[in-house]
Order: sequence, then C-alpha cells, then structure tokens
Amino acid sequence: MAPKILSTFISPLPLPLPHHLTNLHSRVFTVHKSPPRLIFCKSTPQHRPLTSPPELAESEGTGAASPTRGDNFLYRQRSIEAAKLVIKGIQPKDAKKKKREKLPKVNSAVASCYGCGAPLQTSELDAPGYIDPHTYQLKKKHHQLRTVLCRRCRLLSHGHMITAVGGNGGYSGGKQFVSAEELRDKLSHLRHEKTLIIKLVDIVDFNGSFLSHVRDLVGANPIILVVTKVDLLPKGSDLNCIGDWVVEATTKKKLNVLSVHLTSSKSLMGIAGVISEIQKEKKGRDVYILGSANVGKSAFISALLRLMAEKNPIAAAATRYKPVESAVPGTTLGPIQIEAFPGGGKLYDTPGVHLHHRQAAIVHAEDLPALAPQNRLRGQTFPVTSGVEPSCLNGFSVFWGGLVRIDILKVFPETNLTFYGPRGLQIHMVPTAKADRFYQENLGVLLTPPTGKDRACNWKGLETERQLLVKFKDIDRPACDVAISGLGWICVEPVKRSLGNSELACKETPKELHFSVHVPRPVEIFVRPPMPVGKAGAEWYQYQELTEKEEEVRPNWNY
Repeated sequence: MAPKILSTFISPLPLPLPHHLTNLHSRVFTVHKSPPRLIFCKSTPQHRPLTSPPELAESEGTGAASPTRGDNFLYRQRSIEAAKLVIKGIQPKDAKKKKREKLPKVNSAVASCYGCGAPLQTSELDAPGYIDPHTYQLKKKHHQLRTVLCRRCRLLSHGHMITAVGGNGGYSGGKQFVSAEELRDKLSHLRHEKTLIIKLVDIVDFNGSFLSHVRDLVGANPIILVVTKVDLLPKGSDLNCIGDWVVEATTKKKLNVLSVHLTSSKSLMGIAGVISEIQKEKKGRDVYILGSANVGKSAFISALLRLMAEKNPIAAAATRYKPVESAVPGTTLGPIQIEAFPGGGKLYDTPGVHLHHRQAAIVHAEDLPALAPQNRLRGQTFPVTSGVEPSCLNGFSVFWGGLVRIDILKVFPETNLTFYGPRGLQIHMVPTAKADRFYQENLGVLLTPPTGKDRACNWKGLETERQLLVKFKDIDRPACDVAISGLGWICVEPVKRSLGNSELACKETPKELHFSVHVPRPVEIFVRPPMPVGKAGAEWYQYQELTEKEEEVRPNWNY
C-alpha cells in the first residue's frame, strides 16, 4: 500500500497528548523536540489501514484546509435543523416567493377546444372537449389541434341547451362534469400575477352580476369596468344619466376601477373606448376578461376582436377561432388564450364565476332561455288600481312568473309598480288571501318557469320572504328599485307622475311603503336607488354634487 502523508505540523511546545501517544517506545510515532518537520506514517500489516469517518467525504480534502470535527458537528446540526423545517412544512420567505412565481396560468401543453377551453378528449361522447378519434389523430399529425371545436360547442352554436356545471352556483337539469368551485379555482392564480382585468357587469342584472368580492380573485390588479347589454335598456334612456348612476353605484360598493364603459356587443357601441383604454393601461401585461356566468364575456371578446381586426392583422387572424357564444351559463369551461396584441401580452377569456344567489342557478336548464332578454326591455307598468277600488288596494299579491311574489301591505292608491325583465314572464294579481292556492294550482301553467307540471312537482317553491319598508322624500321621482338577482328589477313609484293632485293627497300621509317579497332560496333581493331608464328617467334623475377631491377619485365613464 502506498504511504499516506500526515500533513500536520507538530508544535515544539509541550502539549498534553492522548493516553495512547504517551508511550515513547511506540513503533509508529515518535515525538521530537527538534524544529518542526513532516512525519511520514506507514501502515504495517499488523494494523488496519486508516480510513476517514463515514460522515466525511473524500471530496472535502485533507490537510490543514480540511474541515475540523467542530465544523463537521455544526454542519450536521444545521442539516438536522433544516430537515426539521422541511418536515414541519416551514419554508423560508424566499421559497414562498419562488413558489408563487411558479403558479401555472394556462397549461399550454394541453390542447383545448378553442370554443370553450375544455381539454380535448376522445373517450366520453357527452363530456366537454370530445372529438372523433380519427379527427384527433389527423389534427395531431398536422399540428392543428388548436383549430378544433369540440362536439359540445358545435351543439351549443346550433342552439342546444347543454349544461356542464354543477355544485354551488351550478345548474340543475342535465349532466354535470365540473363544479362551480373547480371553475373558480382556475382563476386563483390571478391574484399572484401582474395582469390587467376587464370586469364585465350585465346592466339588466347589475347587482346580481357585479361580483362585489372580485378583489379576492384578482388581488390588487387594475380593473376596467365594462357594463354590457346597454342596448337592452328601454327606448329613450339617457346614457349620461345611466353612466353617472353606474359610477355612483360602483363607488358605493367601494370598488376602485380605472374607468367605466357602457357597451353593446351587438352594435359595437363603446367597444372602441375599451380598446383605447386597454392599449393605454396594458403595458405589456396579459389581459383577462372576467365576470359572472352568462354576463356576455364571449360576445364581448368577439366584438373586441372584430373592431381590432380593422387595424391589427393579429386580431384579424384570431377572429377565425373565437370563443363560442351561447345562452347557456357556463359555456366557457377553461381559460382560452387568444393572440390579439402585436406588442406583447395575450388576451384570455375565462370561465364565468357561477353565483348561487342568481335565478339561473335555481331553474331547470331548459328554462334558462326564458331568463335571458333578447330584445329591448319594455317596462310592464302594473296599475295596481285597475279593476279594484283604491280603498281595496292593500291586501293584494302580484306574481312575476313563478319566480317572484310581491304582497302589497301598505301603499298609496296611486302607487305604480313597473317590471323590467324578460317579456316571457307574465304578471298576475290576486288577493293575498287566495295567493297560496293560486300559486299551487297555476305553477307550471300560467306561472312559469318552472315549465310543465313535472318540473313544478320538483319545484321547492318561494321559500325566502323579505319584508321591505321603503321610505322616500320626493314623490316626483321613484322611491327605489327592487332588484331580483338574475332576473331584473321592479321600479316602485309612490305616486303616478301623471296625477296632478297626488302631492295634496300625500301631504298628511307618512311617506313609506310596505311590501313583502317572496323568492326561491337562495336568490337575493336588492333594494337600490332607482335606475334612470326611459325618457322619464332623464327628467327626474339628479346628478350628485361632488367636491374637488371626490371628483379626482371618481372614475371616468365612456360610451
């Protein structure tokens, strides 16, 4: 065996030695008091060869620069402490930051349907994302899977009502493949990224589709508020009044937004202003279209691309493979990446946030089209005094389809109720004493939805009742709107404006109205300031007087 060199200098000073080195007659070591010099140690067959401890690797080196036993001890202790931290799940702050950076946005490696965002598959015929196996192999061979539309999207584009979302905020009737919670989780990465959020709100269901807790999803990212379906407002509505009303309602909800835009995807009204605002605020970031289910996100993206395509060839190419539009809430089932901007950043269509408190989450899938207005709204003014004596007004109930019941407990003889919502929902008035029996006998026939006796048998009824005491000051304007989440709203006029002697009749009467509103559980009821719709809205609407500081903070609105 080759001799090993012990590269340690022995000090000439007298030092205490271990017991096994005190024998001066040892055959291996000899202590000299002469000047320091190297000592060679050669092993003999009678002794085992010297080996390093198992915990010391040969790569650590030898000699004066090698780790001491104290260094090795500290190294082991630190390793043990680090192992304990890993076992307990405690990670340093830097590790948490790195973990946040690795949160996936959209898995671009998985081919998805460009119409709904569902991953493509060939095994389950009725599930979203299904395509024929032969077509899949052919498109995969030619690298064209990004241009494939799944079977469900083809049926939706032809008017079929196919739901796929279940769970809290999902929809009954039909096969359910994904829960509302799973779709919401697909948006959880937004709060950890730097993006620009385009938040959509349906003007017909402003309160129900507003997403008051949107900051829980998007964090501190900037938001542009886009109000859709403005073309459905009653004829003659002043958009200046509507825009001011929207900004005032947004401010009361304490949501900070960059700007507010009134838009129509059908007529392209207001879309150019949104494009200009996106180009101003994007700054290289990705742009996400966000909103509740069936608020019109896919239709808005189609309108956006159509207008951008006039000057942008990239957007023009994207119009060939745009998301599918459908009246079914939950059409989009995954984030859809769209190449639309030439200067960096992508456009994303996202799954709608499904809210359990909207009427669409209660009714059967085949009744969903009845809740979506297709034409301009026409207020159905209900003259509660027609056919009855003014003294007999109190004690009557009004049914709005099979979804809403209003018991009139205390109103003026001249009070008007104007219903704004789907035209297919009929209005019926009966005495409150006979209201329960009338509802049971006519549910599914006169009072729809639900449609048909079979669905009426499984209908749980109007389980939620809310007492409303409406106080007002000015009889020359509506007292309030009673908004039903997912349906529309009811404008309450204490006194009909055409009656000239109304003020005299109300001088000595307390200015308050009392109603009882019944809706299915868990549909929400909102009492809000009246929306100034129609020609009359511009006459009675009053703009808020703002200070200079409030004017600076208040977002601008455009149409």
